[in-house]
This record gives sequence, C-alpha cells and structure tokens, in this order.
Amino acid sequence: MPLQVSDYSWQQTETAVFISVPLRGVCGRDADVFCTENYLKTMTAAKPRLGMMLLFSPYIKKKQRCGRPCLCQVIEEEERKKIEDMKENERIKATKELEVWKEHQRKAEEQKRIQRKEKLHQQEKQIEEGKKLKHKSLIRNSASRNLATKGGNSEDIFFEKLKDDSIPAPRSVGSIKINFTPRVFPTALRESQVAEEEEWLHKQAEARRVMNTDIPELCDLKEEEKNPDWLKDKGNKLFATENYLAAINAYNLAIRLNNKIPLLYLNRAACHLKLKNLHKAIEDSSKALELLTPPVADNANARMKAHVRRGTAFCQLELYVEGLQDYEAALKIDPSNKIVQNDAEKIRNIIQGTELKC
Repeated sequence: MPLQVSDYSWQQTETAVFISVPLRGVCGRDADVFCTENYLKTMTAAKPRLGMMLLFSPYIKKKQRCGRPCLCQVIEEEERKKIEDMKENERIKATKELEVWKEHQRKAEEQKRIQRKEKLHQQEKQIEEGKKLKHKSLIRNSASRNLATKGGNSEDIFFEKLKDDSIPAPRSVGSIKINFTPRVFPTALRESQVAEEEEWLHKQAEARRVMNTDIPELCDLKEEEKNPDWLKDKGNKLFATENYLAAINAYNLAIRLNNKIPLLYLNRAACHLKLKNLHKAIEDSSKALELLTPPVADNANARMKAHVRRGTAFCQLELYVEGLQDYEAALKIDPSNKIVQNDAEKIRNIIQGTELKC
C-alpha cells in the first residue's frame, strides 16, 4: 500500500508548477516519478518504498490563499471560453434558421392569400358573364314577342332561331333515389319453395358471373351467340362447308359454356378425324360415351357414332384390336348396319393378315 506524503512544498510561475517532496535516505536520481493531474507517485529502487501525494485539494487551497491565477486556472478559463463561444455560435445559428423558417411561412401565407383572391375574382367574373348572357337572352325573347305581335311569319322564324341560339341557364344539381319492389312468394309457408328458388337464383347469378369473367371471348358476342345450342348449330354449318378449324372453335366455346352436352364432343371428334388429330378424336369420343349414360334407345344412334369414330381413330393409329372392339360394340347397338359390318370385316382380315392395310 503506498504511503501518502503530506510534508511537501511547492512554487509556481505563470507557465509551470515546482513541487519539492522530502524523501529521507533517497537520492533523486534513484527514484522513479509518475505524475498526473490529481496525484504524484514516487518509487525508489534502492529501498523499496512507494509514496503518493494528492495534488488536487492542497493546490486549490494554495490558489485561494495567494489569489493569483495559476496554470490550471488559465486552462479552465480557455475551455470555458471555448464552450461559451460554441454556445453563442449555436444560438446565432438557431436564430438564423428560425428567421428563415418564419420568412418561408410568411411567403407561403402570402401566396395562398393571392391565390384565394384570384379564385374569388374568377368566380365573380363568371357570375357577371352569366348575368350578362341571361340579360341578353331576356332582351331577345322580349324583342321576338313584340315583333311577333307586329310583323309576319318571316320575323317569327328569324327570332325563333335567335331564341334557339340563346344559351340556357345551367341545370341545378340533384339526385334521384330508386327503390326496388321486394320479391314476394305468394304461396303458403308450408308449400313454399323459397329456399329452392333462392338457391336457383344464386346458381344463375354465379353462372352469369363465370361466363362474363372466365370467358373473355363472350364480351363482344351477342346474347344469342352465347347459347351453346346456337354454337352447336353454327359448328355443324361450318363442318358442312369443310371449315373444320372454325367448327372446332365453335364447339370449344360451346363446351366452355356447357360441358355436359355429349353431341358437342361427338361433333368435335368428327372434326379432329378430318384434321388427323387422332388422339384428340379418341378423347372426345370417350368423353361423349361417358355422358351418354345410361344406355337407352334415345341415345343409341349417338353411342354407335361415338364407337365408330373412336374405332376409326384407333385403326388409323394401327391399333386394330382396339378399333375392332369399338366396331363390334357399334354392331351390338345396330346389328343391321351394313357399312359398319363391312368395315369390321376388313379390320378382322387385317388382324389375321389376309388383307393389306389401308
């Protein structure tokens, strides 16, 4: 632990402070001295000894007794002056910025006031022009009435033209409120089908929304052109004129509107056969057969056509076994069809190798 030294003396000048510390039995050149602003430490090598002297409190007391400014005091005064200068500069800068902001606000208010005056002047000018036009129209109307009582038909026609050329007064702004009569179901509550009718109306609205949003092609079509049956007839007419691509487009749009009509797939399969789109023809024929259920007498002809067209597509792909199965299914539906019988017999001969492939 260092030994605190209290018996020392010191002197000062304007630029330096001299401290004398008595260390008995120690030579000055054998001692190590370490000095800071608040304390001074000494350590001797010959006789290990550590001494410490506090400088702050005695230095302040000495400064107060002598009344002379010391080096520390001069440094503090310079630092204080720098701080005061910085504060003054910041105050001046803030004052200038405030003045600039006030000037900017004043100019903005002045600009707004000028704009308000100009707007008010324009409104007054428009009102005056409207009054003048109205006054002119009144003068013309009165003159035309006076001449009508005095003159003949030519003057009447002339002043009627002037009357038509006059500018009418602007309309007053208003709003029209429209109320719709609520839907009423007159049937009794025990026999009412409100829920079923509401569900049907909801489905119809949803179908119209899907048609208008999901099919952009319908935007430019007429109402009758949005009917699947009309599109089917249109496709049939195009097929008769050998315009197979246009017919396919008509069937495609009809299927997008209603994909539960088997004849649309059946007719589109015929178009694909003409264009040699054999895989698409097989797909459309299969889809038509799926929709032609249950097998009844009313759809027998359509089922036979679907089997024949799919069998033809298989044979053109050289899948004769699958094609023969479809032709045999068609013969089960109509056993007396000679054309189908002949085609089935040719396919059997090709499979057995007794006839050349067509």
